[in-house]
Amino acid sequence: MTLLQLKDVQRRGWVNAGVQSPESVAAHSWGMAVLALKLCPHDVNLEHVLKLCLVHDLPEVIVGDLTPQDDVSTKSADERAAMEVLAPEWVDLFDEYELQSTPEAIFVKSLDKLDMALQAKLYMEQNDLDLSEFIESARKTLGDHPLLR
Repeated sequence: MTLLQLKDVQRRGWVNAGVQSPESVAAHSWGMAVLALKLCPHDVNLEHVLKLCLVHDLPEVIVGDLTPQDDVSTKSADERAAMEVLAPEWVDLFDEYELQSTPEAIFVKSLDKLDMALQAKLYMEQNDLDLSEFIESARKTLGDHPLLR
């Protein structure tokens, strides 16, 4: 039941930017999973990618959705501790994502940024908001990644 509470954790970056009724963290993870189904390269394990998409933000049920404007000095340790409480059987998946230790984890990190940029674009089309900083942040992280094509 606790894991399902991720559906109620709003994405703080959108809240801070003034988006009315912003997506939840769980909606973001779902968005990443859909992008994975559409865009996963053949040499990357799709099933594993989907697991990482679903698990990567689970600790936010306890820690909350932190933004770069928050104190993130203990974020990594806090999230790992939360993961050990919430789903110890998936800590290895969480660690893999955090360490970016596999092609799947690297791909999922790219999906994380791509989903954020696409969501910003959607919100900008629906609202009178300038969310270009989110798109630029994704571009900066993704560089010339093939996902941007």
